[in-house]
Amino acid sequence: MTYHANLDTASAIAALSRGFRRLKGIGDEGAAPGDEIDFDEWDWEVGVGLYGEFRRAEAEGDEAAMDRLGRWYDRQIARGLPRRQVNSTAPMLALSLLAERRPSRADWREIIRDWADWLHTQMPKTEEGGYQHTVKERDNDGQLWDDTLVMAVLFVAQAGKLLERADWIEDAHYQYLAHIRFLGDRESGLFYHGWTFIGRHSYARALWARGNAWVTIAIPELFRICPPTGAVARYLREVYLTQVRALAALQNGEGLFHTLLDDPASPVEASGTAGIAYGVLAGRREGLIGAEEARIVERALPAILARIDGDGFLGDVSDGTPMGDTLEFYRRIPNLPTPYGQALGSLFLMECERAAQSAR
Repeated sequence: MTYHANLDTASAIAALSRGFRRLKGIGDEGAAPGDEIDFDEWDWEVGVGLYGEFRRAEAEGDEAAMDRLGRWYDRQIARGLPRRQVNSTAPMLALSLLAERRPSRADWREIIRDWADWLHTQMPKTEEGGYQHTVKERDNDGQLWDDTLVMAVLFVAQAGKLLERADWIEDAHYQYLAHIRFLGDRESGLFYHGWTFIGRHSYARALWARGNAWVTIAIPELFRICPPTGAVARYLREVYLTQVRALAALQNGEGLFHTLLDDPASPVEASGTAGIAYGVLAGRREGLIGAEEARIVERALPAILARIDGDGFLGDVSDGTPMGDTLEFYRRIPNLPTPYGQALGSLFLMECERAAQSAR
């Protein structure tokens, strides 16, 4: 790859958007560069990417992009939506945000209502009522993953807000408490990738960078979408602050985080870095932390800009990562362009732009 270290933030956002559309076949930007990307798949990768595209269009007032996203959803709905599980829920978040902007789309609202009700009442649950991390490949009996908070729980919160369902909002808040209880590492203040009630353990006890990024993002995004109050708000704020402070001590000299946060010999990981840095800025936006944590952002920004290539793809992004039983499993995950890498990079850079404008 040929990187462009001198990209400014606005140009980098545009490049990442072009790269995202190329990867997933949205618009007329061409096809994906390899067989490893399935253009028409409705799953977590495209869901995170669509959320990033929605926030970019929202920030820029780009109604043409909103319409393009709407057309994508209409095509997918016409084809028939897949089996419901955690990862297939991810695209529902951007759809529910679009539905808030398009109140005439009663058909979208009905799909959102039906899907959120299924999550709330029928989706497999673990002990203590957590959302079991079911995916298209397997049911993952008894498992909780970091990813679930972004892939499914934020949608339930947004659906509850959109459709005025206080029980869904309460369920979303409870899921945060349940996941933090079982995934949190009390010694480091960070989060393990997963937990299983079958054997009651955390697999390889991997402090996985992108998994931690999902948590760093999920907490301030919940405050953005459907703010908790009282003891829940206080608890999430304290957990978030502890995590951010622990992360700050693990960022390398280049401004990146490693695939395994506490293993500097593991590969650097740009999507985790962008996600963590976005989560820090989002936390400042929502008033969860102060300016003292900004060093993470200042160091991450040039590292992310330097990894955007001439095709608009963010480099050093690790592939989709199932649960690993050994730390070596995480070290061997290959790097390739991904829609979620594009989305996390774009979210981070857009928040940098917003913060810079607010400071002027």
